[in-house]
Amino acid sequence: MKKKMIRLDSKLFAHLNAYSQPNCYQPISTLKNGGKATEMNTHNCRVVEPYHIVVLQSLSIRIVHSDHRFSFLQFLTIFMGKYGSLGLILFVIVLYGAWFCELGFSVTVTYDSKALIIDGRKRILQSGSIHYPRATPEMWPDIIENAKEGGLDVIETYVFWNYHEPVKGQYYFEGRFDLVKFVKTVQEAGLFVHLRIGPYACAEWNYGGFPLWLHFIPGIQFRTTNGPYQAEMKLFLAKIVNLMKEENLFASQGGPIIVAQVENEYGNVEWAYGVGGELYVKWAAETALSFNTSVPWVMCAQSDAPDPIINTCNGFYCDDFTPNSPSKPKMWTENYPGWFLAFGYPVPYRPVEDLAFAVARFFEKGGTFQNYYMYFGGTNFGRTAGGPLVATSYDYDAPIDEYGFIRQPKWGHLRDLHMAIKQCEEYLVNADPTQQSLGINLEADVYYKTANDCAAFLANYGSALDANVTFNGKSYFLPAWSVSILPDCKNVVFNTAKVVAQKSVGDATFVENEFSLSNSNWSWYVEKVGVWSNDSFSATTLLEQINTTKDTSDFLWYTTRIEVDEKKDAFLVIESLGHAALIFLNKKVLAFGYGYHDDASFNVSEKISLEKGNNTLDIISMMIGLQNYGPWFDIMGAGLYSVTLADLKNTKKDISSNEWTYQVGTEGESLGLDKTDVANTSLWTHGSELPTNQSLIWYKSTFVAPEGKGPLSLNLASMGKGQAWVNGQSIGRYWSSYLSPSTGCTDNCDYRGSYNAQKCQKKCGQPAQILYHVPRTWVHAGENLVVLHEELGGDPLKISVVTRTGQEVCGHVSEDDPIPVDLWKPNSDSSSQSPQLRLTCDQGWKFSSVHFASFGNPKGDCGGFSQGSCHIDILSIVEQACVGKQKCWVPVSTAKLGNPCPGVVKRLAIEALCTA
Repeated sequence: MKKKMIRLDSKLFAHLNAYSQPNCYQPISTLKNGGKATEMNTHNCRVVEPYHIVVLQSLSIRIVHSDHRFSFLQFLTIFMGKYGSLGLILFVIVLYGAWFCELGFSVTVTYDSKALIIDGRKRILQSGSIHYPRATPEMWPDIIENAKEGGLDVIETYVFWNYHEPVKGQYYFEGRFDLVKFVKTVQEAGLFVHLRIGPYACAEWNYGGFPLWLHFIPGIQFRTTNGPYQAEMKLFLAKIVNLMKEENLFASQGGPIIVAQVENEYGNVEWAYGVGGELYVKWAAETALSFNTSVPWVMCAQSDAPDPIINTCNGFYCDDFTPNSPSKPKMWTENYPGWFLAFGYPVPYRPVEDLAFAVARFFEKGGTFQNYYMYFGGTNFGRTAGGPLVATSYDYDAPIDEYGFIRQPKWGHLRDLHMAIKQCEEYLVNADPTQQSLGINLEADVYYKTANDCAAFLANYGSALDANVTFNGKSYFLPAWSVSILPDCKNVVFNTAKVVAQKSVGDATFVENEFSLSNSNWSWYVEKVGVWSNDSFSATTLLEQINTTKDTSDFLWYTTRIEVDEKKDAFLVIESLGHAALIFLNKKVLAFGYGYHDDASFNVSEKISLEKGNNTLDIISMMIGLQNYGPWFDIMGAGLYSVTLADLKNTKKDISSNEWTYQVGTEGESLGLDKTDVANTSLWTHGSELPTNQSLIWYKSTFVAPEGKGPLSLNLASMGKGQAWVNGQSIGRYWSSYLSPSTGCTDNCDYRGSYNAQKCQKKCGQPAQILYHVPRTWVHAGENLVVLHEELGGDPLKISVVTRTGQEVCGHVSEDDPIPVDLWKPNSDSSSQSPQLRLTCDQGWKFSSVHFASFGNPKGDCGGFSQGSCHIDILSIVEQACVGKQKCWVPVSTAKLGNPCPGVVKRLAIEALCTA
């Protein structure tokens, strides 16, 4: 259906505007079918009931609320009284067009030095990265809605070339890769989109998002001034831009896309490409502009981005970033709430106090657009994970966790921060900051509208000492490494170091309900070692793995013969570019070698005993994700490059130039053992004695999914290394036997001071990951098929299915904490209002019980609260407020709770259980 454009004159808008809510916007698509609509990009709109009138003002969509004061007929009377029969016609067109047509309205997006300008309005924008393939389409709406509730205005995503064009000229946009559906889902939620087309993504994604067929085009060189590459890049950019245009998804067409990105972090590697790199940047910019998207283009981490392309910042902190032109706004495209996970490494996390500090400092210093990379990380299903050795979980310690659950207190603390910054928007976009020194490592940045009307940020950027400062004649307490936000230059509505948002008890993603598969009927298939089919081939050299397999499989067999005149001992030395290799001598396991994420190369040196005559050497070389980052990353190799024998006298023999026989992939892959249609064939062996701790073996069983609607997880702690499938869907690679170093972790990382990816880590001495996400829509009632390809050895009898049926939540708020940000209003007396402790259950659960409630001076923290010397029993008050509800809040007020110890600043602590 083509979009329709309705324009109503300004007099009608002026008349109707008296009844509308200011700054309340909603995309028209959300108003169809009589559904309720809420605000877009603001936090103060009322819920709109099924009777609405939708009008267009300054090319924006405005919702006029019917309210209890104005009936449907009264609104009709307004139209009729003002415009007679024309009013009736307009009313019918607008109302029914809104509900039954897919209307589109042109929105202009430009920029100046202060902000992106959307429809003539300068905007402060909070954004979050959500990658559509790292979740299922069924998950998208809830994730996006939680992002919106968290205060985001924009959803940012990469576009993944290798899965959209798996074969040159053949395109795929279905299932998890339905880009159009994802963008429309964001639009339906009332949010904008930043589309990072690239087409290079990095993203810890296989080959950085490039299709491997690109590598084999004669004469090609990636990401530089190279004709074959530039031709393919331009074709794919055009494909995505035209697809978005065909679906009317750019802002100028009434769509949600307000920003697009070409290339990605090229400035980090441009030096390696010399003059060709400099010319390539200019070409990429010119090419992007030639598509006439009518929205701004950005290049992140690209200090030489040519006008009018906006260069943006990526990093843990971007307050010191300055665009390369005074006409460009200060934008932050990647702010990391944690870091990605790699096999063999501890789990990184980032304290929310530091993350909030970084965001507040950015806006304090003139920032206008900030994006969390990631806001929801999700899962690297199948073989999508990049390399080397990037784990299947892409959780990223994000505000929404891998399974789609809200992570507290990160989500709630950032939501409050976003609301506080939004209170300052009109000041930030219309003025430059006036900086005042308040002492050593202490400063104020003030944004004036008039001499007596301003917003301020008070910062203590020292990492050691708390401070009391005087600002405008009033004293303020600033914890070390914190920023206080004063939307009226008087009242602190938010401090980055004071976390009053609720917390989750414990560290587990699931309140574990495990269903063991030990009693399931298991079957197995043992693979042949070495060459297993007639499509093998030979060469008198060691072949590079990626060029040989073309990434059709993680595996490449290298097989040769070693002939000796007599039985003897020797040393076998194997050198590999990576990533791992399992070595067999005379069909028996000899050794296993592997690298790690920062250096995937490795050597294996083993003493061996050779039999007289022919000895077979079989090596299965394993990939764990193609390289995704770095200069010339596309030509980084993998696999064996040297094999030598040395006798006990250290006389070496290089057997790298022996005749080697090669087999791409494993026997089980060729048989399709992961597929559901092979599950009941005679290929599988059944028996009472299941072989365990055996290499190169496939396992198959079934399980009945636990009841409920929430996601599931397979606990694969008992397995070694391999890949798992549920009902034919790959849930990714696992490597439970690869333990992280035993030192370097802390459960209580000090948020003060600059953060890096190694500063805060947990789960030292443990696998990087043991729980593997199974989306609920991938299972069904009755028996579900689980298949594992175990490469090293494990025990499938100890596998379990895990689900989450509840969560422990808690809160801890003091009398002297600020009131909730959404309760603060300009020119209001906040001292007359009390702080509140607010709790919310996730995923539609409700509070079933309260485990702890105390007002006074309770001790401890979440999961370990106890009564202090000052205590009043408020359990019944809290139960009445919370039990049976999805959300509840309790005022931190002696008037409501009593006063057990006058003259003492009291705290309220609550711990409660949410269940279905």
